[in-house]
Amino acid sequence: MLSLVRRAAVVFAAGALLSGAAMHGSAQAQDPSIQAETLREAAEAQGKFIGSAIADHRLSDATYNGIASTEFNSVTAENVMKWESIQPSRGSFNFAAGDRLVDFAQANDQQVWGHTLVWHSQLPDWVENGGFDAAELTEITDEHITTVMDHYEGDIAYWDVVNEAFNEDGTFRQSVFQQTIGEEYIANAFRTADAADPNAKLCINDYNIEGANAKSNGMYDLVQGLLADGVPIDCVGFQSHLILDSIPGDIQSNLQRFADLGLEVIVTELDIRITMPADSAELDRQADQFEGVVSACLAVDGCAGVTVWGFGDADSWVPDVFEGQGAACLYDESYQPKPAYDGVLAGLGGTPGGGPGPGPDPVEGCLATYQVTSRWNAGSVVQVGVTVEEAVSGWSVSFSLPAGESVTSHWNTQLTQAGTTVTARNAPYNGSIPAGGTLSFGFQTNSGAVYSAPVVSLNGAVCDAA
Repeated sequence: MLSLVRRAAVVFAAGALLSGAAMHGSAQAQDPSIQAETLREAAEAQGKFIGSAIADHRLSDATYNGIASTEFNSVTAENVMKWESIQPSRGSFNFAAGDRLVDFAQANDQQVWGHTLVWHSQLPDWVENGGFDAAELTEITDEHITTVMDHYEGDIAYWDVVNEAFNEDGTFRQSVFQQTIGEEYIANAFRTADAADPNAKLCINDYNIEGANAKSNGMYDLVQGLLADGVPIDCVGFQSHLILDSIPGDIQSNLQRFADLGLEVIVTELDIRITMPADSAELDRQADQFEGVVSACLAVDGCAGVTVWGFGDADSWVPDVFEGQGAACLYDESYQPKPAYDGVLAGLGGTPGGGPGPGPDPVEGCLATYQVTSRWNAGSVVQVGVTVEEAVSGWSVSFSLPAGESVTSHWNTQLTQAGTTVTARNAPYNGSIPAGGTLSFGFQTNSGAVYSAPVVSLNGAVCDAA
């Protein structure tokens, strides 16, 4: 069997489904009236996933980690699973960074998208310029795919098996694989990947195929032929590195024609770049265009989800590649949400400014304790408690830390930090506090500096200090 019915949902080593079966296809949508405080909750209410590419070196940053762990239910390896990173020399594999991403995802109940197995770029020189004949390069490619997928078997929900195989005119890119092996390298890669991990969903991924054009027509013809030949392909990834005010108007119909082949379709690398400096009107139009792309996915039954290519402008690849352009992501350089965040939220059926449904309950009175329970030269542990006069359903606690002090870990909360401001929200299991009850959470910082207890606010209201 092929495509959507061919594979079971990927199961974590612990034995639990990643986010429920609805995440991995066009299964029945969930109740859109479910309240949501994050992109993740809004996507799950629609039976879709919302993902982000993750930069390995940023995971130690508390603000970055907090957003990545709470806003998304899918994470993609931005660089650490590419060939040059994972097999820099022949037969020498380095899985450490990829393993960190898997560990992060499993700790936060997220699926992992593997990126990428066969690609002409970020390819080590020993492959690119090895001078191998077709038989040996095929053997090398098979070994790479098999070794990597064997290592991550059961941990990766989707794999970009072949990436960027086309020129803009719809002809095949003259990569070392195409020149040496020929077009059959694509089918062979999928068959090898299927043998290595039959439960992972296998995708082909490319850019500038979002609308109907010569390149997307070439992709359509290829996948139609692969399906006819019984090649185990499950999905097509539409990268969607887009430009403000130049969004194809036929994204939905183009996604639909691929979905009609029985394939899943996914927006895999969404960003929308702007010529800098970006003004407020441009950021508002960008938000509308993010909403349009996400809405197009939701309108296609076979569209499983959307992944943004990094969520913060501080980490975006765009300025390094497109001179004079940037501001392409959902959060700004300081990890504050931009109008684009609300655009994606609206596209997922949410309400900008707080997600579907009302936000946290207002409070009439609260009493806060802020205690540094231990301190050493390079760190401290803090425990926060807030007692409420009236019952609260959903809470958000905010306060400030001294400049330069960062949260390195936290518990019993979903926590983010932007500059000196820390915002701690309830975890899924501790949002309801009865009248007279106390919410509590803790965190660790990177500094042992002595400072006065900060002012603590609950759901926007300043609490008295205990």
